[in-house]
This record gives sequence, C-alpha cells and structure tokens, in this order.
Amino acid sequence: MTFNWTLFFEPTPYGDGIYLDWLWDGIIVTVSLAVTAWIIAFVIGSLIGIMRTLDNRFIKGFAKSYIELFRNIPLLVQMFLWYMLMPEMLSGPFKTWFVEDLDPNIHCFILAAIALGLFTSARIAEQVRTGIQTLPQGQKYAALALGLSFTQTYWYILLPNAYRKIVPTLTSEMTNIIKNSSVASTIGLIDLIGQIDRINESTNSIVEILCGVTIAFAIINYSVITIMRLVEKKTRLPNMMSGG
Repeated sequence: MTFNWTLFFEPTPYGDGIYLDWLWDGIIVTVSLAVTAWIIAFVIGSLIGIMRTLDNRFIKGFAKSYIELFRNIPLLVQMFLWYMLMPEMLSGPFKTWFVEDLDPNIHCFILAAIALGLFTSARIAEQVRTGIQTLPQGQKYAALALGLSFTQTYWYILLPNAYRKIVPTLTSEMTNIIKNSSVASTIGLIDLIGQIDRINESTNSIVEILCGVTIAFAIINYSVITIMRLVEKKTRLPNMMSGG
C-alpha cells in the first residue's frame, strides 16, 4: 500500500484552494464548536454544581435531576433531539429566520453547541460539586465569620480553590468535548469529521484522509493538554493536592 500524502496540496475541483484548506476549515469549525460548547458547559455546570452543595432540598433535587437527565442520555440522541425539536419550539419570524434564512452550517453549529454544552455540563457539575465538598469546612465558616455573604463566600473563597483542585479533570473534559464534537457531523455540520466525506468524494483516498484527520485531532488535544498543564502549574496552591 502506498500513501499519497501530497493529495492535501492538490487543488480542489472547485478552484477554492487546496485540500489542506478544506482540512483547515474543518479544524476551525471543530475548535470553534468545542470552545462554544465548553463555555456553555462550564457556566451551566458550575451553577448546577453549586446548587448540588446547597442545603435547600428543592434546589439540590433539581440539580441532581438535571445531572441524571443529561448524563444518562447518549450524546447522539441528545444531538438529534435538539436538531429535530428545537426548530419546532420556535415561532414567528424568528423561526423563519432560524430555519430558512440562516446558513445551514451555522444552524447546525448552534444546535450542536447547545447539545454538546448541556451534555458536558452535567459532568462538570459533578466535578465542581466534588471540588467544593473536598475543601475543608473551616474555609466556609471562616469566610462567613469574617462577614462575607453567602454569595461572596462561594465567589471569592470556595470556587477559586475548588477550580484549582479540579483542573486535571477539567482538562479531561476539554479533550472529551473536542472528541465528542465529531458527533455533530451526524446532523450535517461540516466540521473536521464532515470534511472526510467531502475530500474523499473528490480524491477517493480515504486512508490518507483519515490519517490526516487523526493527526489534526491529536495536535488539537495535545495543545489543550499542554496549555492546561501550564494553568495547573500557575494556579496550584501550596500544600493543596490537585485533582477532584
């Protein structure tokens, strides 16, 4: 078997550059999707994780139900549910714009980011909860004794320390969200995975394309891991173990 690695530098049949440009476009979409979904997951996951540590039984029960719902339904199912149901929940001019006028790839991007973000938020919520609960109780009581409000105690004391402890697990979720983003191609998003069929239709070189996509994913994830190792090193507190 011979590998034609030069295919990525061959011109496309549409005259819009070379196949490497198509691969790069896929990388941009995949990274953008992962970043957008991560922001959704981190914000919502942090809120749900905080709710899991409160004494209010109703709030804690709601947070637990949220986690069980989004964590136990496969991502592929959630992706299709959002793709099929969300447009039907809209109405009026906004629905017309979202379904008919919006660029199809942006349409799929938005739905995929929501599905992936909510799916990952359930996992982050449990990590935030664990990080907060593993902190010494004295930190909370000392902050309250010093006159900080309940919100200030979480914002200035508990959350910063909890995030420092769960940096390794958050790094794992970052790499997972990049890998899970490949599911978005099933609803029509032209991301890194979506470019496989597109390039293969013109070149019929599936092995080389798969190798190129694999290398691209490896580089993206390695970059994330490297950056997060630096973050963990910079934010590590003395005499405090990292890890949730």
